[in-house]
Amino acid sequence: MKELAQNYMFKLKDILEQIPTKKIDQLVNKVLQIKKNNKKIFICGNGGSAANAIHIANDLIFSKKTKKKMIDVEALTANNAIITCISNDIGYKYIFSKQLEIKASKNDMLIILSGSGNSQNLIEAIKVAKSKKMQIFAVLGFDGGKCKRLIKNYIHININDMQISEDFQIIIGHIILKNLL
Repeated sequence: MKELAQNYMFKLKDILEQIPTKKIDQLVNKVLQIKKNNKKIFICGNGGSAANAIHIANDLIFSKKTKKKMIDVEALTANNAIITCISNDIGYKYIFSKQLEIKASKNDMLIILSGSGNSQNLIEAIKVAKSKKMQIFAVLGFDGGKCKRLIKNYIHININDMQISEDFQIIIGHIILKNLL
């Protein structure tokens, strides 16, 4: 068990050293611009990335450490009623895109969190975001998948480990938060 923990921490440390800080700065600057322009951020992902989307959105909306205005962020993964309604009535691949069609505006931002970058519901969200002229940014693991090929702004850590990929998403979210405080 000790060896497994040490290997995991070594792998995480190795990935942290590979983080493209220039891309992180790019994402942080885009988020700060969204805040300055009073636009909105939508964030989504599946499985652990869905939970991370909620965690990051909560962090960016409220902080008791500051009296400063935070940022308008919505995790498209947070409302089970909407997700199951869209999934049942239209199809699972539209659970994020249909929300964006209704809620998003030009120059808002979509942040995709994905280990694989291949989920059809994320691809559909990207299509709607592009049609609405939203800014799009992704945090991707594995080979980046289809998402990496569809958008130009992403942070990609090429690691075939879902848990490390999801850890990386939270770290990026916390870096964004620190820049808002």
